[in-house]
Amino acid sequence: MGARADKRIVELPAARTRVGRLDWAFPFRIDSRGRTADRGYDDHVRDMIEELLFTSPGERVMRPDFGCGLLDLVFAPNSPEFASALQLSVQAGLQRWLGDVIDIYSLEVLSEENVLRVHLVYLVRPTGTQRTDVFERRGTQ
Repeated sequence: MGARADKRIVELPAARTRVGRLDWAFPFRIDSRGRTADRGYDDHVRDMIEELLFTSPGERVMRPDFGCGLLDLVFAPNSPEFASALQLSVQAGLQRWLGDVIDIYSLEVLSEENVLRVHLVYLVRPTGTQRTDVFERRGTQ
């Protein structure tokens, strides 16, 4: 019986491995087939980055220190010092929460009037895919 159990573990389908799996889309939604919408791993990583950037610390009950809180700063006064501090804060959050999944090549945080824009060039470690993504949110008053 022990050999049979070991054989089952070895023969897990590729769809259950970290890279070959499909993950739920963010934000959660139902697709045209009436099923939970899913995404490939690289797109899932992008969704995780977006979730981290725009979640405010304290918003998640079980992880109160999770998030960068960028939406709280959309209307903050702009200055070179503020932009530099904001960029360091975002980089620290990405490294802390997603450092085992991505390598950051380039990060730029721009704040213009009521628009916050994050330009990010990164490597998805498990797949070896380099991506360039722009994350943008508009503030509302």
